[in-house]
Formats: sequence, structure tokens, C-alpha cells
Amino acid sequence: MSNTRWYFSCLLYICKNLNKNVMIGLLITLGVLVILVFWAVGKYNLLVRLRNNRENAFADIDVQLKQRHDLVPQLVATVKGYAAHEKETLEMVVNARNGAINAKSIDEKIVAENALSSALAGLKVTVERYPDLKANTNFLHLQEEVSDIENKLAAVRRFFNSATKELNTAVEMFPSNIIAGMFGFKKEMMFDLGTERKTLEQAPEISF
Repeated sequence: MSNTRWYFSCLLYICKNLNKNVMIGLLITLGVLVILVFWAVGKYNLLVRLRNNRENAFADIDVQLKQRHDLVPQLVATVKGYAAHEKETLEMVVNARNGAINAKSIDEKIVAENALSSALAGLKVTVERYPDLKANTNFLHLQEEVSDIENKLAAVRRFFNSATKELNTAVEMFPSNIIAGMFGFKKEMMFDLGTERKTLEQAPEISF
């Protein structure tokens, strides 16, 4: 108890003996620190919100991707019935699908889905050599389903890329990049399908 009294007595003594200018300086410094803390908290919360927006946007993509994964085995089985000797092409599609299913993070899924899109493009080229397959009723039905999924992917992918761009801008611009660097925020990957990008952004129809 005596130590506490001594502490407050010393504090009171110091305050009384500080001149007015020093007190004003301390108050200004304290005010600036408070403003900086509130600014840092605001920027951190902004970055968290933008990151969550990106993750929520990818959730919509994930729904369409899972539907595409479900169609791939049916597509492969149908093609195999007419072109069983195209083993290498069919295996590439199956392996790419398995890689896409096993991908965990958003960036891993983007890379894996791009690989699957490339494999499906290779399958498309293969199918062109089999007129009977192209006329198969089951195949035509699968073609329509895949086309519908790709059209939906094009729409939700644009929204995802917009959310990603907004996050990346905040991460890179000063002064929010200071908070981003302190708390591990980084520039994130866009869902860019390379050579297929322009086509998908125009809501294409896939024709196998």
C-alpha cells in the first residue's frame, strides 16, 4: 500500500513540475499515437474484409467446379466407348480431374482447374476425329451440361477476379501495404484461364 502511495505521489510531483509546453507536447504525441492505432485497426479490418470477399466469391466458383468434376467420369466413359485406344488423352483428363478434386487452397484449385481445362481441350480435339461419337445422344447431353457449367463459371469467375483485384490493390498501395506486410497479407492469384480467357468472358458454348 505504501509503495502505491509513493508511486502516485511521485507521479503527481512530476506532473506539477512539468512546464506547460512539455505537457502539450506529451498530449499531442499521445493523440497522434491514438490516431495511428485507430488507422492501423481500420486498415487491418479492411484487408480482412477484402480477403473474406475473395474467399466467398470462390465459394460460388467451387459449386460449379464440383459439378464439372461429376461430369468428367461420364464424359470419359462415353468417349472411351468410341475411342478406347485414345488411352493417353483419357488418362490425362482423369488425372487432371483427380488433381482438381484433391486441391486444397484456392491457389492450388486454380492451378489444378487450369490443368483440367487444358486436358478437356485436348479431349475436344480428339473427339473431332469421331463423327459417330459427336452424334451420340448421351454425349450431346453431356456436352450441353458441360457448356452450361462453363457459362456459369465465366460469370462467377469475373466476380472472383474483381474481388481478387480489389484485395491486391489494397495490399500493394501505400500506406495500406505497410499493414499488409506486417500481418502477412499478400497479392493473390487471379483465376485466369490463359488462352481460354477471352472466350469464357463472352459466355461461350463448349463444343466437343
